[in-house]
Amino acid sequence: MTRPRKDVKFQHRSGSTARARRPSTSISEFSENGSEPGSPTTKNGSIAPPAPVPAQNEYQKKKANFITRTIWSMVMLLGFFWVLGAGHIYIIIIVTAVQVISFKEVIAIANVPSKARSLRFTKSLNWYFLGTAMYFLYGESVIYYFKHILLVDRILLPLATHHRFISFMMYIIGFVFFVYSLQKGHYKFQFTQFAWTHMALFLIVGQAHFVINNIFEGFIWFILPVSMVITNDIWAYLCGITFGRTPLIQISPKKTWEGFLGAWFFTIIWGIGLTHFLAQYKYFICPVNDLGANIWSGLECKPNPVFVARDYTIPFLPAGLPFPRTFNIMPVQFHIFILATFASLVAPFGGFFASGLKRTFKIKDFGDSIPGHGGMTDRMDCQFIMGSISFFYYSSFIAIYHTSVGGVIEAAVTGLTPEEQMEVVKILAKNLVNQDIISPKILEYLSAQLHRR
Repeated sequence: MTRPRKDVKFQHRSGSTARARRPSTSISEFSENGSEPGSPTTKNGSIAPPAPVPAQNEYQKKKANFITRTIWSMVMLLGFFWVLGAGHIYIIIIVTAVQVISFKEVIAIANVPSKARSLRFTKSLNWYFLGTAMYFLYGESVIYYFKHILLVDRILLPLATHHRFISFMMYIIGFVFFVYSLQKGHYKFQFTQFAWTHMALFLIVGQAHFVINNIFEGFIWFILPVSMVITNDIWAYLCGITFGRTPLIQISPKKTWEGFLGAWFFTIIWGIGLTHFLAQYKYFICPVNDLGANIWSGLECKPNPVFVARDYTIPFLPAGLPFPRTFNIMPVQFHIFILATFASLVAPFGGFFASGLKRTFKIKDFGDSIPGHGGMTDRMDCQFIMGSISFFYYSSFIAIYHTSVGGVIEAAVTGLTPEEQMEVVKILAKNLVNQDIISPKILEYLSAQLHRR
């Protein structure tokens, strides 16, 4: 009598039978010694154990990460130069995309309890508040810099004159919807998300708004802060690994005083040299008056006096020394010294803040948006705060405030009646006729129109 195969059925202790769960393989697929075709065997014909897959050692991992990081650094650098040449509008689009990605990463690190994941409107409200904040901040910037266009357009005029009220009502709608969506048992989570969203809006969207304003004021006020932060980061690393001995701050144990101060020195040198180069081209120093401009078309303006070199004399310097007492330099270089100091001594604390935030949530990076670099927020944590510092410093010590075409038109459109506006036009036309700039017939036509009304 033939014995049953043990691998076909097996007997449970309870007495029931069941088929063994093994892959269905035909007998012809096995070799004579019972091994599958292609299986490694030893000299005596027995089946050899599968060879272990060699794991990457620490050096190989660091090497692979370094290569990836270098490649993407070059891609981002080349892309940055291309966008600079393409024009201001492309840089604005890039900054907008960066802040949206950073907002998404910061919002995503908050722990979401499993019982709260079924809430339908949490993510929707986050994005709604982001859109509302961007509409308010970007709308303010566009109206400020292009009011001479918006305020003479019949369609855009209501949006420009009532922009703040429209923005506030959009926020109120979101606030009311948030209160309406509160559910019992989820109050703590929902209010935490509400506060977390507003913190992200303040730290990311609010500061990115100032970066965009820097672009409107002139490319140089965007390029300098960005490049000085990058330069400071590179030299802080190089000086730290070369001379670093004294720990700087507990939250970032690898940061040292030697790297901190060494980076300050090299950032100042970089800022002065780059400013000397950029100040020679109006494309970089002129405020934006045409969003369609690029490096080939250029921009035209009367340069800010800080870009006009002046003679300075060093006081209390004894005569007879082997170097001159008087030197010629642009006033902007003194401002660059201060901005480089901010980039070296203040902006890194944006990175320290981000490091503390990551340690709080026990994460290494905010995301993986940039291969080899981590998340977008990991690269922009110092850039946002430096952009804000640059905007407020520029507004306080460098910007020149005078009556602009946009300001005059805004005052006329919003503060004068149509009859008074016509009177202003008539007076301006008369002045242009006296200068032989326009024909007297235009003045006659305007006078006739004014009397007809």
